[in-house]
Amino acid sequence: MEKYKSLDEYIESLSNERKIIINKLREIIKKNIPNGFVEELNYNMIGYVVPLSTYPKGYRNGLPLPFINLASQKNYISFYHLGLYSDENLLNWFKEEYSKKCNHKLDMGKSCIRFKKFDDIPYELIGELVTKIDVPTWISIYESSKK
Repeated sequence: MEKYKSLDEYIESLSNERKIIINKLREIIKKNIPNGFVEELNYNMIGYVVPLSTYPKGYRNGLPLPFINLASQKNYISFYHLGLYSDENLLNWFKEEYSKKCNHKLDMGKSCIRFKKFDDIPYELIGELVTKIDVPTWISIYESSKK
């Protein structure tokens, strides 16, 4: 697996089709994500994290606390939203809304949504989803999960 040194390097490594989709998702996320999260290269993907300046305890190995990640995989684009894994009400809301807005079945792991059909990505729903948890709430959810 290639290790990227920057977000720009990661994006430049993508095919033109993938660049368009990833950049559209980035635009939607950045437009809607609550203040305090920052975009950076995180786990060799595009990440939206709580920076160490806000939450010095960080995550594992002194890394910023992750929240959302985007990645271009071999057969799909993955969108990781850790809040979906942590909040059952949010997960249920998302599943219900997804079924209303998409023409195919949700392909999802614990926090990973896999988009294989690029013409059916629910950009507006993703935008709404990222508004649902702010930084203090995310830190609180993370802290309570450690107990």
